[in-house]
Amino acid sequence: MRADPLVSTAARLLQQALRFEHPADAVLARFVREHRSLGSRERARLGDALYAVLRRKRLFEHLARRGAQGVPPPDGQDLHERLALLGLALDGGGPMRALDEATNAWIEACCGVDAATLPEACRHNLPDWLATRLQAEVEDSFWPLAEALLQPAPLDVRVNILKEKRPAAQAQMAQAAIESEATPYSPWGLRVAGKPSLARVPAFADGTIEVQDEGSQLLALLLEARRNELVVDFCAGAGGKTLAIGAAMRNTGRLYAFDTSAHRLEALKPRLARSGLANVHTAAIAHERDARVKALTGKADRVLVDAPCSGLGTLRRAPDIKWRTSAADVAAYAVQQAAILRAAAALVKPGGRLVYATCSLLEEENEAVAGAFSAEERDFVPLHAGERLAALKVPGADILATAAGHLRLWPHRHGTDGFFAALWQRKA
Repeated sequence: MRADPLVSTAARLLQQALRFEHPADAVLARFVREHRSLGSRERARLGDALYAVLRRKRLFEHLARRGAQGVPPPDGQDLHERLALLGLALDGGGPMRALDEATNAWIEACCGVDAATLPEACRHNLPDWLATRLQAEVEDSFWPLAEALLQPAPLDVRVNILKEKRPAAQAQMAQAAIESEATPYSPWGLRVAGKPSLARVPAFADGTIEVQDEGSQLLALLLEARRNELVVDFCAGAGGKTLAIGAAMRNTGRLYAFDTSAHRLEALKPRLARSGLANVHTAAIAHERDARVKALTGKADRVLVDAPCSGLGTLRRAPDIKWRTSAADVAAYAVQQAAILRAAAALVKPGGRLVYATCSLLEEENEAVAGAFSAEERDFVPLHAGERLAALKVPGADILATAAGHLRLWPHRHGTDGFFAALWQRKA
C-alpha cells in the first residue's frame, strides 16, 4: 500500500503509547523530541490521532480487525498501522495522500458505521470492570456519561482576582483574539473557545489567568479561605488550587503547599512568580507523617486534601488513564486516601474547615472514604457542599451537590471534569 508517510510515523507512536508504560502526554512529548524534523502541523495531527485512538480504542481495534459494513480491513498492515489510519482519518486534520482504493473504501466504511449495530464495548470504549462500576453508580445516565467521556475537554481558565476582575480579564483575552465566556458555576472562570495557545497571550504571561478546569476551581472555592488565615493544601501537586486559594486569601496569611513530589512542586514556581503571590510556602514531604506536617498539628484554619486518586474523572483530557488503571489500583488508592485524610485532619484546629476531594468518578474513592472518616472522627461535623456554594452565591448550587451534601461533578451533567468533595468543620 502506498500511503502518507505520517501513517507509519503515527503507527510507531501508537506502538510506544499503547504499551501503557508511561502517561500518553509524556510518550508524545518524548516522541516529538526524538523526531525534530516534524512540522508543527504534523505534530498536532499526531497528537490528535493518538488521543482519538486512546478515546475509542475498543471501537478502533474492532474495526481494524473485522472491518465495517462488510468492507474488510486492507491487507499488508499490522494493527498499529490500521489504528493510525483510523486515528488520522477521524481526527479532523484533513485527508491523507496516496491511499489505495481498498484502504479508502475501508476508512469510508468505518467513518459511516452505525454505532448502534456494534457491541456495547465499542460504544462506551471503557474497560469492562470500569463500565460495570459506572453503570451501577449512574444507572440511566451511563450512556450520556460514556459519550461525554469520549469528547475532548474544553479549555477553562481561572482569573487571578489579585490582578483583575473577570470581565476585564475577558476583555484582555478578546484583545488577543481569544474568545471566551464566563463559566456557569465558578465566579473565577472563563471557558475559552477552541484550542488556542496561551503561552504568548499577555494575560497568561503576566499571571492574570491560569489554566484550571472549572470543577477544580470549585474545590478551591469550597475551602472558603480568608485573609490572614493559616491554610494547608495537603497534596498540592503542580499547584493549580494552591494559586486559587492564595488569591482568595488576598495574598495574606500563610498558605502551605505540601506534596511528596519535589518535581511537581518545582513546576509550581514559575506559576507562583506570575501570580504575584507571596504567602505560599512550598515543602516536599516524605509522607503524610512527615515532621513538617506534624509541626502544624491543630494549627490550621483550613486544610484541603486533594488526594492522590485514579484520575478517572479526567478521561476527557487523559483517556489513557482508563487503560492504565485496574480495579486493584482503585482499591490501593482508597487505602492511601484514608491514611492521608486522617493525617491531614490532625492539622485542623477547633472550628476549622477540612475538605477532602478527588478527581475520581468512583464511590470507592469518594463517598466510601468520606463516610468511613465521618464514622471514625466524631470531632468533625459534615457540612453540606450545596449549602456552602449557595452561601457563596454560586449559580445552580443545588444541582452540584448530592442529597448527602457532597459535591459531585460529572462531565455529562455539569460540563466539568469528574470531581468529588466532602466537607467537615471541626468541633470548637
